[in-house]
Amino acid sequence: MSVSPLLPPYRYAQGEITEPLVESLSSDEKTAAVIRRIHGATGVQHRSLVMPIDAYRDIEDFTHANCLFREHGLPLAVAATRQALDDAGVEPADVDYLFFTTVTGVGAPSLDVELAQAMGFRSDVKRIPSFGLGCVAGAAGIARVNDLLRGDPGALAVLVSLELCSLTIQWNDASMANIVGTGLFGDGASALVFAGADRPVEPIARILGSRSALYPDSTEAIGWNIGSYGLRLMLTPAVPDLIDRHLAHDIDALLAAHGMDRTDVDEWIAHPGGPRVLEAFSDALDLAPGDLATSWNVLAEVGNLSSSAVLHVLAQHAKDPAGRIGLLFALGPGVSVEMVLLEWR
Repeated sequence: MSVSPLLPPYRYAQGEITEPLVESLSSDEKTAAVIRRIHGATGVQHRSLVMPIDAYRDIEDFTHANCLFREHGLPLAVAATRQALDDAGVEPADVDYLFFTTVTGVGAPSLDVELAQAMGFRSDVKRIPSFGLGCVAGAAGIARVNDLLRGDPGALAVLVSLELCSLTIQWNDASMANIVGTGLFGDGASALVFAGADRPVEPIARILGSRSALYPDSTEAIGWNIGSYGLRLMLTPAVPDLIDRHLAHDIDALLAAHGMDRTDVDEWIAHPGGPRVLEAFSDALDLAPGDLATSWNVLAEVGNLSSSAVLHVLAQHAKDPAGRIGLLFALGPGVSVEMVLLEWR
């Protein structure tokens, strides 16, 4: 496995994004103050966008936003995929499986068809597009691709995550969920190359195992409300409580299945979902203050990139020493959690 993260070209300080939103979303100074306070408390210092910030006011409707997703998303996905293949020392014609995930744009055919053609993948490449997993999809993609390759050890697979969260902007929604979301989410992509056990490709890490969890009575905690207005963020305060009640049990079960416990984990690779999510992860797992430092740093520098965020965290560990144990995990709609146990090579 190798990983290549990528950000779009328009990089802004948090305040440069906040002020245009204040002008459009607030009808009075009290609301403006709330937006500034919430954006300032996200822990996000910079974000990268696929368009200049002034261009977002011209988005007319969901149809327009979805066209922009395909227009700006394909070059970003191609660049990330090409970099990942180059880093792994393999050619497009070597790819047997293409797993593509997003939750910020829709289409049939999905964008991975254009990606496969732009990259020059073989016509018999096996495509697995995914929509709906949200922030958990980066971790889920790693786990599912590994499951595939266990049954096809001579194959090579690519996982591509593309999230253009900025295009889901709701200019007429002054709800707390939208205010939080506009202060938290950014744009980005990631691509990972996986080699089956019989494929002579040197990985940065070996996948030891994974575990999935779907928490009961939580379908309305986080996700999208989808309608004629487009993708409207659904986000409730229930998420930290779900983490507190369930996460430690599932993490411990995954580790126990491999004869380990939390003391054996050298690197905690957590989805940087936001300050409350990272704090809940840390509290639930009794982690030391610095254990999630990389996730906090990624949150500060790029924001929450949905499915791509945890992959950007993983990329920060690409040069970790051989033999170190990492536990990668993310949370998304469902509420679902995906956990992956790694060993650096």
